[in-house]
Amino acid sequence: MKRPSVTVIGAGVAGLCCALELSLRGAKVDVVERGRALGDGACSWQAGGMLAPWCERATTEAVVAERGAPSIDWWARHFPGTVRKGSLVVAQPRDAADLTRFAQRTERFERADAERIAALEPDLAGRFRRALFFPDEAHLEPRLALAALVERLADRGVEVRFGVEVSPEDAPGDMIVDCRGFAARDVLPDLRGVRGEMVVVRCRDVSLTRPIRMLHPRIPLYIVPRGDGRFMIGATMVESEQRGPATVRSTVELLNAAYALHPSFGEAEIVELGADLRPTFPDNLPRVERQGRIVRANGLYRHGFLLAPALAREVAGIILESTDTLEMADADIRQR
Repeated sequence: MKRPSVTVIGAGVAGLCCALELSLRGAKVDVVERGRALGDGACSWQAGGMLAPWCERATTEAVVAERGAPSIDWWARHFPGTVRKGSLVVAQPRDAADLTRFAQRTERFERADAERIAALEPDLAGRFRRALFFPDEAHLEPRLALAALVERLADRGVEVRFGVEVSPEDAPGDMIVDCRGFAARDVLPDLRGVRGEMVVVRCRDVSLTRPIRMLHPRIPLYIVPRGDGRFMIGATMVESEQRGPATVRSTVELLNAAYALHPSFGEAEIVELGADLRPTFPDNLPRVERQGRIVRANGLYRHGFLLAPALAREVAGIILESTDTLEMADADIRQR
């Protein structure tokens, strides 16, 4: 059967995953992005890159873990830089009750005592008595992963055209995939922005091999190793649609929490401060809607890299199934 021509609008993680999934299934794909370079204006550029469905299960709906778990294998297939060393959740002794509640809300973890913590992360030796180890989780460097998707698409003859702004209604193609994120609020009135801020530091005195989440009274901190002594520290969740640079309050709180994890972060160099708006629906779950030839995929919230492959599979299924149905109907009419 003839496969459709599809224009994907948006080259963030949602758009690139949709484009690759559609291309792999035989569609003729074109990707346009209004930003002038990869990551320009995409909130996924500031993401943590944690593929942690069972950690997320402790604070989200079960569907996030169910849909997110297969993404680990998806990313491992398409991005060789995917690191599968699990996640570690720790808490200070005064916050031990928080760790207990976290464990009660999730699954697929191993309880770790001080000795096991030291074996997993030697630089945390003696700093925590209890932890939860999620061995099946993974993480990646978002910017390298996005670049890898662009390269995969190029290998398949799919061009990502930057600096091109077009409305979904005016875009060419049999079908359109609207992955504009918060910019799609003009047609998705219940979409809202949740502000997230992060810090990237360089600290050669600390070595971590996997994401560390530290349960904290104000900010549930996570630190993701980026290699070469760099760490991404995140992330705030502020109900605000105000764009702009990172604030002093959030930066101080993130750095204080990192210092509580390990005092050597007090001597770290600040490499980057970032802030952006995560597109979110009222239920904090992503949504795929079809309106004629336009399929709108949005609302990844803070689960961008975890849920984008599932979103892409859903989009591809809708587009290819609807195209096949139309072709079969046309063939039936011709036979009459």
